[in-house]
Parts: sequence; structure tokens; C-alpha cells
Amino acid sequence: MYESEITRFIAELKQKNARLEASQREGRGLLWDRPQNADAARRYRESQVPQQAYVYYPKDFT
Repeated sequence: MYESEITRFIAELKQKNARLEASQREGRGLLWDRPQNADAARRYRESQVPQQAYVYYPKDFT
């Protein structure tokens, strides 16, 4: 079975540093895996102003 150099490098890196994957998961948890607030998301979507069709030409230009 073919294994690329990158795949082998990552496997060796994980063998050398057993804590690497756990620290990656902790880092991901800090930024991405957060509880979502449905009410705040709904209010954010509702507060969006629709963009005009051609943004480079002002709508009220005569």
C-alpha cells in the first residue's frame, strides 16, 4: 500500500510526541468547539441589511 512522505512524516511525528494529538484537540476546543447560542444567531441573521445588486454604483445616484 502506498504511503506518501507527508503521511509517514505525520505518523513519525505522532510517535515521537504522543501528546501532540491531544494538544491539537485542546487548541481546537478553544476556538471552534464552542456551544452555540441559537437566539444570538437568529438575531444576527435578522439584523443583516440586504446588499444592493450592484455595489459599485450608488443606488441614489442620478
